[in-house]
Amino acid sequence: MAKLTKKQKEAYGKVDKSQSYSLKDASALVKEITSVNFDASIDLAVRLGVDPRKANQMVRGVVTLPHGTGKDVKVLALVTPDKEAEAKEAGADYVGLDEYLQKIKGGWTDVDVIITMPSVMGKLGPLGRILGPRGLMPNPKTGTVTMDVAKAVKEVKAGKIDFKVEKSGIVHAAIAKASFDADKIAENADELLQTILKLKPTASKGTYIKSIYLSSTMSPGINVDIKSV
Repeated sequence: MAKLTKKQKEAYGKVDKSQSYSLKDASALVKEITSVNFDASIDLAVRLGVDPRKANQMVRGVVTLPHGTGKDVKVLALVTPDKEAEAKEAGADYVGLDEYLQKIKGGWTDVDVIITMPSVMGKLGPLGRILGPRGLMPNPKTGTVTMDVAKAVKEVKAGKIDFKVEKSGIVHAAIAKASFDADKIAENADELLQTILKLKPTASKGTYIKSIYLSSTMSPGINVDIKSV
């Protein structure tokens, strides 16, 4: 294991591993223990009592965080010429079609979200091996395959994120930046948690949310009291 720096030791010393914190207290503490010299991401990890290998226990959804993610999300709009002006006006960073399909074929994936139209999805099929593993394949369920391209671009830029449970049963999402006020971190985290609660599969038996941890880049995880959600 890598040797801890003095700041990391201090951070670990401030987190009581035997205690679970309210969402409000955890949000204040995560700011206090963040010691990196850049605006660190604040991450939420939620362990669920589901078996993601079973289709009827898959948890996947979208949520618009009230205060955004703090990240400048790079959006590629793969659209037909009649939709280009609309996508640009809405704030898409890259707009076009065939030239970007060729770039992706060549391995270019320097974007965070791809938004497209139903009529274009057929052209994206062959690129699934490149886009799929990076979580970039547009999906109607997450609102990234739509005729209302402008609305989709604006929502993503404003803080709409999509999430899904991983094979290990954990939903992991970046929900804020360390520069956010503690209240804003807590409100963003709560919005995601409430959305996850609403998506509980009927096939899921027993404890649905098993644990919640809040952390920032290179910080220890803070155990959030499930009862405080």
